[in-house]
Amino acid sequence: MRPVPYPTAPVGREDLLGRLDQVLRARGRALLTGPAGIGKTEVAQAAADHAGCRGETVLWLSPQPADRDMAGAAAAALVSSVPPAALDGLPDPQRAAVAVLCREAAAPEAGWDPVALRLGIARILRTLAERGPVLLVVDDAQRIDADSADLLRFALHLAPAELRVLAVETPDPYVDGASFTLWVPSEADVLLVPPLHADEIAELLVHHRLPSRMAGRIHRTSGGNPRLALAVGRSLADARTPVHHAEALPLSGRARDLARRMLAPASPAVRAALLLAALALRPTAALIRRAGRPTAEAELAAAERAGLISVTEDGTVAFTAGLLPSTLVHDTCWTERSAGHAALARVVDDPVEEVRHRALATDVPDEDLAAEVAAAADTARRRGNSALAAELALLAAESTPVRLGDRRIARLVDAAEEAARAARADLAMRAAADLLARDAAPADRVRARLAVLDTAGQGLTDLDELYVHATEDSDGDPGLRAAVLLRLAVKYVLADGDPVRSRAAAVESAELATSVGDRHTAAKALTQQARMDRVLGSPDAERTLARARTLEMTDRPLGVRNTAQILTIRHALFDDRLGEARDRVHALLPLVEQRGPVEDAIELLNTLAEVEARRGQCAAALAHAGRSLALTLEAGLSPGPAWYVLALAETAGGSFARAAGYARRSVQASEEEGDHVFLSRSLYALGRVQLVTGDVAGALETLRRVRDAERARCAVDPSMLRWHEELAEALLANDARDEAEALLADVGPVAERLGRTTVLLGFDRAYGLCLAAGGKTDESVALLAETADRFGAQGLVLEQGRCLIALSRVERRRRRRSAAQQALHAAATVFERAGAVPWLALTAENPSYAEPAPAAPGAGNAALSRLTEAELHLARLVGEGASNQEAAARLYLSVKTVEARLTRIYQKLDVRSRAQLATALNHPV
Repeated sequence: MRPVPYPTAPVGREDLLGRLDQVLRARGRALLTGPAGIGKTEVAQAAADHAGCRGETVLWLSPQPADRDMAGAAAAALVSSVPPAALDGLPDPQRAAVAVLCREAAAPEAGWDPVALRLGIARILRTLAERGPVLLVVDDAQRIDADSADLLRFALHLAPAELRVLAVETPDPYVDGASFTLWVPSEADVLLVPPLHADEIAELLVHHRLPSRMAGRIHRTSGGNPRLALAVGRSLADARTPVHHAEALPLSGRARDLARRMLAPASPAVRAALLLAALALRPTAALIRRAGRPTAEAELAAAERAGLISVTEDGTVAFTAGLLPSTLVHDTCWTERSAGHAALARVVDDPVEEVRHRALATDVPDEDLAAEVAAAADTARRRGNSALAAELALLAAESTPVRLGDRRIARLVDAAEEAARAARADLAMRAAADLLARDAAPADRVRARLAVLDTAGQGLTDLDELYVHATEDSDGDPGLRAAVLLRLAVKYVLADGDPVRSRAAAVESAELATSVGDRHTAAKALTQQARMDRVLGSPDAERTLARARTLEMTDRPLGVRNTAQILTIRHALFDDRLGEARDRVHALLPLVEQRGPVEDAIELLNTLAEVEARRGQCAAALAHAGRSLALTLEAGLSPGPAWYVLALAETAGGSFARAAGYARRSVQASEEEGDHVFLSRSLYALGRVQLVTGDVAGALETLRRVRDAERARCAVDPSMLRWHEELAEALLANDARDEAEALLADVGPVAERLGRTTVLLGFDRAYGLCLAAGGKTDESVALLAETADRFGAQGLVLEQGRCLIALSRVERRRRRRSAAQQALHAAATVFERAGAVPWLALTAENPSYAEPAPAAPGAGNAALSRLTEAELHLARLVGEGASNQEAAARLYLSVKTVEARLTRIYQKLDVRSRAQLATALNHPV
């Protein structure tokens, strides 16, 4: 029997459902197990829905907590849920026993016959199974009372193979042994429901319309537990202030309550051991034992059975969800926390950790201790542990006595800037808040605020007040003003979508920085100016970028993000100098992966994935994009850019459906961040997929959004985001040839002026289709064939293949079957060599792109031959009886477009009604 697809598969559970289906088919018994909130019931429900789609009878038994102590409660509920016909034919003793069970389930002494009851329930289940396959789902099986378990165990032992059973259990981690007793362990396969991966958590958040831009941080906080993740996501959605880092997530309310419920069953001894693990930087069983828990191994084992932690073979302890240790520490009184830190300070073997614990064990400021902590922060920084360095820098400032005001302020500034280097927005904001509450100099206030701005990532909205105050405090200091203007230049383009204003701020920043000899800021400002020059179509972009590179060579910046060297690579990508771009990235990537921050590695991997996708190196593009997303989510950064790049890679060599999914996620994340740049990019990626998969109406809507956004941003250079050719083709598919030609005529001269050669090739492909739509098929074929060859010569093999598909369609329209097949086969060969899986499948499966079908009735009619392919397709649908609305839905067109196209068809065929149209199609003259 052919498998029926799961109608409601929970996010990330497709593989598990496949294994579950196999187990139930092979053995008839399966047990789903895992911690609370992991999604066991959702998986069971999906399996039940699947069985229902196959026509099976589904019985759902869900005991309640009180049923555990009520004899026969679960068995009575099962009997009550079966169809009444299943009780027909029961012998009188069995019928009487069942009646007593259902009427007086709490009083077995009232007279049920245990033997008759056993046989009765067994017969009921057998009767159901004889009428067709049955799936019995027992949710929360650990709540079944002992009498019901005994009755069901007997009935299931006698049940035929047509009765399959799926049990769902949340075991009690603090009770040794299995709690499930419906069958012996050898009778069923046990399937553990695992945590979701970070990318699956992102999909879950999107599915529930919750903020997805912090998916990596929510995954880390929840440990992949769906219930916890949704609780954290809802807390985030309810937050009144913007959140930019995992440690600053609003973890109160339902999220904290869920964590408390998970921790509640732990004994005081287990909780004490867990507190030490939460306070330690590198918790191990040995460390916790030395810190005063002689039975640490047993206590940690109990916590591991409860799903609170994992313990490796070497004794390393890791909490399964970041919310657990933070809640544990949050709910513990200061005295206990202080005692825990003091105990750990006595037994850790690293001087940095020892100083940290000593500082956290006291709330009395002490300059000697503060100096030790500051020195420890320097050590952590040299070791490359920027997160610990940031924490210690802030701890040093907070340990400084108030009487040493200037020293405390200096340390707060250092702490804020250290937090910015570590991308710890929560620590930067704490340091800035402390500093701004004191009598600090304007320069110190500016540095603290800039540190907060530098940790905001893509999300620069809702921070206007910081920019205003930083601008005011920098008045009269050219160096500080240059630094503020540089941040404003970035904000103007990302959050405000205003490249003109961004360029002006960058120009002023570069001038001020140069005047005070600040080469670092000047280089960054010139880079931003060059970036905006490119957007605005200025011929000065490359000259400005060259100046920035010269300054960088002497300044030697520590990172690559927002530097002239990465922008140089991006310009090579935009110009399709792909070999140069790839070589430059490959030269930088090993060094960055060794010593650079993760944001730099992500930037290079994203660029490399774009380059490889454009080159048609599809497998490489997917690999680089996948690595970028993994690093992004692990680091807790906004996934919008990584999702956009993965959408491009999936479009090239993966799956159009997955590409659309990633593009939609990127759209949502970019909208949440207020990031205009990546919003346009992700909409472009989505619109492109919609177009090539036949969703013309969707593509038009999406690509028009891109057009409107890019025009609002005053974007001029057509090479940076190539939406023009896609929109032109979508307009053609919607019978708006005049609008498509006007679009190409408007932007073509700009591309020529800027020397964007490969952009013009894309326009030629679209213009070739315009010629075909206008009936100039000979000219269209010549232009498309030439354009395909030129794409191949440029090494743009996917564009070459796409152009060959267009050529095949035009040849098909001309009824040149052999030429159409030849072009289509050439496209398939190109895609196969590139590993462009979705494009290869498209040539074989999509009716719009496949080789010509046999001629339909009327194909030889001279009048019919004047119809375009799109017109002939619509004529056939209408001739077969489709209404205008039905035809519009099937062709992804508007009803208005269908009506206009029908009018032209009627004119070409000289018919006046649908009946005459059907006659013309079926009875050619």
